[in-house]
Amino acid sequence: MQYKNGKEVLPDRLLDEIQNYIQGELLYIPKKEQRAGWGEVNGSRHQIASRNREIYQLYVNGYTMGQLERKYNLALDSIRKIIYKMRENEKINRRSI
Repeated sequence: MQYKNGKEVLPDRLLDEIQNYIQGELLYIPKKEQRAGWGEVNGSRHQIASRNREIYQLYVNGYTMGQLERKYNLALDSIRKIIYKMRENEKINRRSI
């Protein structure tokens, strides 16, 4: 990111308006386009969501947390969090129907 002098790049009216809010300090102006969220571009987010649904479905169908831990190479605490979160989401979805 490069520093630019507002006097050199902004129209006078806009510079006057900005000076009503801030003077002599640095101001960051973010880009217009939004950055993609984590895992949205390469599909990681979708893959993990799919895996989590699969883990929950296996749990509902009788797999133990220990079996799921070994099958997916995840810590027991991670398996537990996935199951609890999916269970909560399911409850919320049932209530909204």
